[in-house]
Amino acid sequence: MLSARGKDKQALHTFDLATGQLSAEPLVVLADYDFSGSLITTRDKLLGVRYLSDARSTVWFDSKMKALQAAIDAALPATVNLVDVPARAEAPWVLVRSYSDRQPDRYTLYNLDTGKFNPVGSTHERVDPARMAEQELVRYTARDGLPVPAWLTLPPAVSAAVPTAVPTAVPTAQRKNLPMVVLVHGGPYVRGKEWGWSADSQFLASRGYAVLEPEFRGSTGFGSKHYRAGWKQWGLKMQDDIADAAKWAIAQGIADPKRICIAGASYGGYATLMGLANDPALFKCGINWVGVTDINLLYTGHWSFTSDASAGFLKYGAPTLIGDPVRDAAQLRATSPLQQAARIRQPLLLAYGAADRRVPLYHGKKFYEALKEHNPSVEWVVYQEEGHGWSLPRNRIDFWSRVEKFLQRHVGTP
Repeated sequence: MLSARGKDKQALHTFDLATGQLSAEPLVVLADYDFSGSLITTRDKLLGVRYLSDARSTVWFDSKMKALQAAIDAALPATVNLVDVPARAEAPWVLVRSYSDRQPDRYTLYNLDTGKFNPVGSTHERVDPARMAEQELVRYTARDGLPVPAWLTLPPAVSAAVPTAVPTAVPTAQRKNLPMVVLVHGGPYVRGKEWGWSADSQFLASRGYAVLEPEFRGSTGFGSKHYRAGWKQWGLKMQDDIADAAKWAIAQGIADPKRICIAGASYGGYATLMGLANDPALFKCGINWVGVTDINLLYTGHWSFTSDASAGFLKYGAPTLIGDPVRDAAQLRATSPLQQAARIRQPLLLAYGAADRRVPLYHGKKFYEALKEHNPSVEWVVYQEEGHGWSLPRNRIDFWSRVEKFLQRHVGTP
């Protein structure tokens, strides 16, 4: 069972069915994270627990599995190696999923008798790990003292004289004064990401940008205090956390203060627009795809397209987490990008899916109409077949090509 037992973070406990008592001490507890994971079992035995901290890992209760994990890790030292056991305990194989920040998922079968690996397949098989950027979990302190985790990806160092050279670790000198994209996760009441290979941040890093992805307050998995601190803070303290992430990167000398762009999808798109409105001196441009442009539109819907948010969430969840459209009307107006559109003067790329039911197209249309009258630097694109994100390869290629050119014009370097 999961329980916080009066503490900030949830841990894994056992529960005695005979006494009805939760164990006094947790079976698995993580210092900086809520426990999130699953049991690993055979037909009749609990072998271990798979969990997520910064990356995924395993606690093995079974001594044979613990020794097997150590042998596999010794053979594959550069990756996280997750072992899945077969349904039949007598089978001579286990399946190993290996990954890192530079290596997308790769699957192999490990023979328990011979100690040899048999490749099965991989995701993104044409990605060369040697050419990928490294990702680092950092922590900064928000203006009100709240510690905030963030993911930092720095561009790999490539010799300008040898275009095909394999990147090396980024020297300290090259960590300085970089153009940066602050990439804001959607949700927002989810965990943004975990350590591992990410297409979006790797693409941006490959084009020379530092990428900073804050797990702002309201993000889940970092304890109750961090989560609850984000309730009803759209455009307010949640937004401050994002701005403070950029200021931290400037103070560290990583980001060039004159070349920072904010970007994100869904809630991240909302935060992009509010970041441009609230911190015009900090963010020089913005990229918003499928982003919320007015909190009240989440409630009111539209005659031609209804949001896929459930009636129960709109009645009970959203007023608590985001704000009540009646009692919090003044706050929702003050934190509405649509209402604040006149304040946004920076260059902006807007992209929406015509078939989106999470954030219907009218969010984008209304905002674009309000913005284009006074902001000449707005690029607008609608993907007719897409919903809440890009599924078709041609649209992903088109969108990220636009992103590349947009960033090059406004914060990039020759």
